[in-house]
Amino acid sequence: MSTLAQTMMTAARSADSGLAGPGELNRYPYAEAPGAGRVGPSAWEGVDPELGRVGRRAAGSRGRGLHGQLVQQLGQMIVSGDLGADRPLVPEEIGQRFEVSRTVVRESLRVLEAKGLVSARPNVGTRVRPVSDWNLLDPDIIEWRAFGPQRDDQRRELSELRWTIEPLAARLAAGHGREDVQQRLGDMVEIMGHAMAQGDSLTFSRADAEFHALLIQLAGNRMLEHLSGIVSAALQVSGNPITGCDRPNDASLGHHARIVDALASADGTAAEVAMRQLLTVHPEVERVVPAPREH
Repeated sequence: MSTLAQTMMTAARSADSGLAGPGELNRYPYAEAPGAGRVGPSAWEGVDPELGRVGRRAAGSRGRGLHGQLVQQLGQMIVSGDLGADRPLVPEEIGQRFEVSRTVVRESLRVLEAKGLVSARPNVGTRVRPVSDWNLLDPDIIEWRAFGPQRDDQRRELSELRWTIEPLAARLAAGHGREDVQQRLGDMVEIMGHAMAQGDSLTFSRADAEFHALLIQLAGNRMLEHLSGIVSAALQVSGNPITGCDRPNDASLGHHARIVDALASADGTAAEVAMRQLLTVHPEVERVVPAPREH
């Protein structure tokens, strides 16, 4: 095993993954907070009674403290439909409900506005925007949709998008002789192989995510590279329900290795075909597009 593989596997075992799986994304994991009843039913009627103080969630949600936790909580509520379109969001009521400061509420609403989930206008206030206004390519929104009522649609749409992006990236990458990046891709395949042999799905998922990000980078197309976050989000919300990564199996590993071989020989067609075969490893992708025909 290479030094890189040993380092990556050790780090994965000793550190928290930071990847939220379906079991972790309980929509409203907080107990009812004392004093939450100060918010009248006109503002939060129909909202799950388990909503409570944001601070009770594990510290450092997404590494952003109370602000990040409130963004996560409100974002999930909006995406799930519990806070429907045109629903008014009164900062004072949010602050009371979740027992956070006005500053935390204000910063959280700004983040949600940047994602297209809410809008703030003078004399109107802050309101939830319809789905047509959301930034559906935002990694947070992808995650919230993938573990909410829209999970089936989200995973299908991600599969279709990956089928469009990644085979093209593989073809383009074959035309760029960046030996350093190609070596790194080979290292990731080696790491995935060792991780699969040891049943280490966390290390496999990390190496897999880096493999796909590197491949898009190697394509040399900045617009495609801008979409790499979508692919990373897709890898987190598809496949294994615990790790959210591509299913570790021999077929998947073999397709990754064939992509690396095709890049080394500058064979764009072979790289594209291998990527399409990799994507059809997933049953949800097979329902979207047929496997490539053998000629």
